[in-house]
Amino acid sequence: MEFDLAFIWAGLIALAVLTYVILDGFDLGLGILFPFAKSNEERDLMMNSVAPVWDGNETWLVMGGGGLFAMFPLAYAVIMPALYMPIMLMLLALVFRGVSFEYRWRAQRYKWVWDAAFAGGSLLAAVCQGIALGALVQGIEVEGRAYAGGWFDWLSPFSLTTGLAVAVGYALLGACWLVMKTEGNIHHHMRRVAVPLAIGTLALIGVVSLWTPFLDPVYFARWFNLPGSLWSFCVPALMAVLIWLLFSGLKSGRDLQPFFAALGIFTTCFIGLGVSFYPMMVPPSLSIWDAAAPDKSLSFTLVGAAILLPMILAYTAYAYWVFRGKMDPSEGYH
Repeated sequence: MEFDLAFIWAGLIALAVLTYVILDGFDLGLGILFPFAKSNEERDLMMNSVAPVWDGNETWLVMGGGGLFAMFPLAYAVIMPALYMPIMLMLLALVFRGVSFEYRWRAQRYKWVWDAAFAGGSLLAAVCQGIALGALVQGIEVEGRAYAGGWFDWLSPFSLTTGLAVAVGYALLGACWLVMKTEGNIHHHMRRVAVPLAIGTLALIGVVSLWTPFLDPVYFARWFNLPGSLWSFCVPALMAVLIWLLFSGLKSGRDLQPFFAALGIFTTCFIGLGVSFYPMMVPPSLSIWDAAAPDKSLSFTLVGAAILLPMILAYTAYAYWVFRGKMDPSEGYH
């Protein structure tokens, strides 16, 4: 029973993290693209496109972090000391970004300050998320039941590469979101911007994907040893289809297709990570079941999750449904 509950909770936390990445990813991507807007009017449109939903997107970050703390306390106790710096910088960046979201609409003389805070906070949060991911993938040193590494173990060429990959990928999501939501000059501008961002994202995904199997023999065996590799190669095949959908959508003028193809690319990368990780919660030595809370805690909180998770999903879907379609430049949330 404990095996099943731990597995279910690991899946729920993975779902929360993935949902955060695909929802808040394009939101952060808008901030990364903010300096490249051609006017204040374009920046207003960019912010208005996500104003009704941006704060709800971060619900999933809270759920993922809270779920890890409550359901896998040992994993939380190991990961946090290992990644204190990138996680704290990410949270501070999200604070500055959230404040600037509201203040820039009130400020006139110092509007540029809040524009810079929004762009800088978005970029820093994206890079820190990627660095934290890279540090987790490359492995965290555990001795007994505690983190045994150094203060700067999270900082490495691999983690910096993943940080750059996440930032460029989020910018791609932001550009595709604006292609879907806007019309006119900004629409055409973002369609042009999306092409080099897509090339950069895919190049960085390729570098990270080729690098990852050599970080740990378990990763290499998972991807290249038969018969498991037969399942693993489904990921590149799916990625090839999504790449075609992304570029054909940008070229043909289909506004919905590039955004959902980009989301699919992120989801496929997440599946690839799952293929490499499973059944580790903290690679290379701490499994899902090693890190799980007692069986009674898992079962008790699962009841609450079974009630709250569908409600959050329903609210999120309803919010996006209400604000679907192209934006009217003459109207806005603010």
